[in-house]
Amino acid sequence: MATLPPFMQQALALAQRATGLSEPNPRVGCVLVAADGRTVLGEGHTQPAGQAHAEVMALRDAAGRGHSVQGATAWVTLEPCAHQGRTGPCCVALAQAGVARVVASLTDPNPRVAGQGLAHLAAAGVAVETGPGAAEARELNLGFFSRMLRGTPWVRLKIAASLDGRTALPDGRSQWITGEAARADGHAWRARAGAILTGLGTVLDDDPRLDVRLAAVHRQPPLVVVDSRLETPPTARLFGPGREVWIYAAADDPARRAALEARGAHITVMPNPQGKVDLAALLRDLARREVNELHVEAGHKLNGSFVREGLADELLCYLAPKLLGQGREMAAFGPLPGLEAAPALDFQAVDRVGPDLRLVARFAGRDRF
Repeated sequence: MATLPPFMQQALALAQRATGLSEPNPRVGCVLVAADGRTVLGEGHTQPAGQAHAEVMALRDAAGRGHSVQGATAWVTLEPCAHQGRTGPCCVALAQAGVARVVASLTDPNPRVAGQGLAHLAAAGVAVETGPGAAEARELNLGFFSRMLRGTPWVRLKIAASLDGRTALPDGRSQWITGEAARADGHAWRARAGAILTGLGTVLDDDPRLDVRLAAVHRQPPLVVVDSRLETPPTARLFGPGREVWIYAAADDPARRAALEARGAHITVMPNPQGKVDLAALLRDLARREVNELHVEAGHKLNGSFVREGLADELLCYLAPKLLGQGREMAAFGPLPGLEAAPALDFQAVDRVGPDLRLVARFAGRDRF
């Protein structure tokens, strides 16, 4: 970001603050700068769904400071919206306020916008420009772009493992391989997700809550359970107060369905030809439910299914400085016919988190859409 215009850097920093807040809307920041090119008149970022977008927040901020934005430049990390959704169109608000110029990082991939916001501004006599901060703004909203352009969420597999790649002892015990700092960091990644997914095996083995407790959160992400035969116990701890639980099954069972629906679960039967849950169809359905980022915390079998079917986009892997020797692997798939068939990944980041390492690795080519 060092080569970006300073006000776009500021807008991107504001957009970052919308992480975990704006779902399912994109994370957007806006800075309004006076005609002198130096004075910040107002700034803002996207609020929770149904509330103000970044541009409107910046206009309100400027008004609160007693500033007119006549002749100002709006630096915004995504094209101002052009449609009436939960809120009004931001392009109209900017034009009516008298903004003279809009610099947007990217056009909005949402078909309901897709250049229309910039076209409206241009028709109103506002100078428009795109490009500065495009890579950074897209990366920040990779899940939103995935949902709009691929019709599926961005799928991130979170794994905690020993240095020799074991996620649990042979009998399934895994608490705790990594340290407290890594667990807290993992909750921050849960908080940014549109939904958290796990499998029946994890539910039965660990009875987890899989909610966000160790990080600030605006709302608890819905929990998705892959459960082919509706064997999730109605007494499971995942049924927290007010928590949305979406169970995807491969076969229906009226009695089990009734018991789970009594706990508030939403059940979808979606089998594949092998009699398992159709994971590709599940992802399309989650996109329909407006999930941008899907955070997967599952066992080696379900992780392996996501990898084998080419549905995983990224690994979030915490490695502890210990060896287990034997135990459950990260993802069970294969066998491969040769090393050339191994899924390739690109490291995005390697960081220390307490005594552990955090690796973010992206399956090669998955972000090209």
